[in-house]
Amino acid sequence: MADSAAPIRQITKDEVYDAVPPTDFSQMLEIDRHLNRSTAFDKIISATHDHFWDPLDTKYIDFKDDFDPDTTDFIPDVMIPALLTDYVSNHFADKPADRIRFKSQVGRWVMSSILHGEQGALNLSASLCHVLRDPGAQEYAANQTREEGRHVTAFAKYIIARWGSPLPCGTVLAGLLQEIVHAPEVYKKIIGMQMLVEGLAMGAFATIFKEWNDPLVKRLTQLVMTDEAFHHKFGKIWADRTIPKLSAEEHEIVENWAAHCFQTLLFNLVAPHQMTAIYAQFGLDPDKVMQGFQEVATDEARREHMKEGTNIFRVLVKTLWNAGIITDRTKSFYAMYIDFDEFKAEGDEMVGDAIADEGIQYLKTINFGINAGALNDVKAAAVAAE
Repeated sequence: MADSAAPIRQITKDEVYDAVPPTDFSQMLEIDRHLNRSTAFDKIISATHDHFWDPLDTKYIDFKDDFDPDTTDFIPDVMIPALLTDYVSNHFADKPADRIRFKSQVGRWVMSSILHGEQGALNLSASLCHVLRDPGAQEYAANQTREEGRHVTAFAKYIIARWGSPLPCGTVLAGLLQEIVHAPEVYKKIIGMQMLVEGLAMGAFATIFKEWNDPLVKRLTQLVMTDEAFHHKFGKIWADRTIPKLSAEEHEIVENWAAHCFQTLLFNLVAPHQMTAIYAQFGLDPDKVMQGFQEVATDEARREHMKEGTNIFRVLVKTLWNAGIITDRTKSFYAMYIDFDEFKAEGDEMVGDAIADEGIQYLKTINFGINAGALNDVKAAAVAAE
């Protein structure tokens, strides 16, 4: 965290992202604010009508079903890092029922982490409302706050339906979320949440949508992606208007912050030491799990996994690369895991965009009664994903 006595360096290069102290409401009462409202986010704000959905309305999503996560093998083994170790795999060799329950609890931890991330996004969006001076940017932040609120409601309802209650937030994710939410600098909030955490979420949702054999979670993640795709654009607009104008010193500050967030997520987010309570529940020694994980989680293994388009960490690197944040100074660190030439060939399209687009077309059939054929397209996509 920054020293509270030190001056805050906002690194503002565009008036759209001009910020005021959150305790100085008087600046929000200045007349000139309303005479110079930016139109940069108008399309994103207006588009919210196209992807409106309500987690409390069963016509959008119904959380009541007879799915039992403790008896249904619905998560692929490759998505359970601990099962890649001989120690954990051998432990469950003659315990198929416990193995399924173990995978289910790891899924519960994953979804709980997503819930806590959505709570962080809600609080951060709300905090932007207090500091962004431009009325257009402020309205966008308020709009995102509303959407993050429904995500918190939806993921909580899903977890309660499947497991009864969420699990506590892992210490690493909790620490990073607090660091981002409480950061007084707007650039830290936007890079940390709007670009990295939102980018990670899009990768995670796309993977879960494609890989988990649970119809309810497929519907949920697609609905959330219809919102997240727009949230990610807010960060992209900031990058397009800010990164090219940075001095060398400022770029280094921004680049270091992005690398800090990425490294924290890469080496800790899915590490076994964040799930020790689950291992103990199934008679596993957390230290032995960690030892086995260190043997299989090599840099070479990470590179292989990051070749997959939906790998969440690959999505994060691509987000930073497309934004122009990564320079030769830090490129070598990311290049340990990523082939940057592949990004050039792929263009700017982000993983999950196509799934989100299909979801928006489906929502239009509910909200406006148009494009009725989209419903069949979405259903076909979900079947193909299974």
